[in-house]
Amino acid sequence: MAKRRRKKYRPTNFLFNRGHLKWKNLFVLLLAFFLVGYGVYELHQIRVEQEARAKMPSAKEQFIASVKPEAQAMMKQHHVYASITIAQAILESNWGKSTLAAKYYNLFGVKSDDPNNSKVLRTQEYVNGEWITINGRFQVYASWNASIDDHALLMVNGTTYNSQQYAQVIAATSYQDAAQALQNAGYATDPTYASKLISIIQKYKLDQYDS
Repeated sequence: MAKRRRKKYRPTNFLFNRGHLKWKNLFVLLLAFFLVGYGVYELHQIRVEQEARAKMPSAKEQFIASVKPEAQAMMKQHHVYASITIAQAILESNWGKSTLAAKYYNLFGVKSDDPNNSKVLRTQEYVNGEWITINGRFQVYASWNASIDDHALLMVNGTTYNSQQYAQVIAATSYQDAAQALQNAGYATDPTYASKLISIIQKYKLDQYDS
């Protein structure tokens, strides 16, 4: 009796049709693997970039870092709270972005009568219960550090017409008292000047630089 010839097994599935490779399906499968792998890689890169950006200091953090060392030096030398100096610089210069600060290095809105070392710029003052825009002549500095140094000396020496004008700022035993002393001494016409400084100090924890 003749033996029955066994049929050769020829698989049929996504990749094979009776033993014949489906090249088109293989290409689709490889493409799918590539796209999945590429997607995973892209997600990883996005996560890495997000983590890197999160670790980068913000513009505000960079500004604080740039003025902090000199503010602390002036505190040690003249007892002007570093937190007050930094908060005033933030408030007066809009984080160093105002024209007066960015172009002329004047962080504190310090005015001047010297036409050879000053610039006339538009500014706002609070007069008779309302804000008005006027032209003011402001001191020009060579650097932000020079502006910080001059600010400290203003607190120590006062103005030409009152050498004790900011004596209470120097004598203050807390940044809250120093902020109020600045307002009482007429540093700014804004009736909420002290509360704004205190709010900035508390929001950005600037009092940590007073120790």
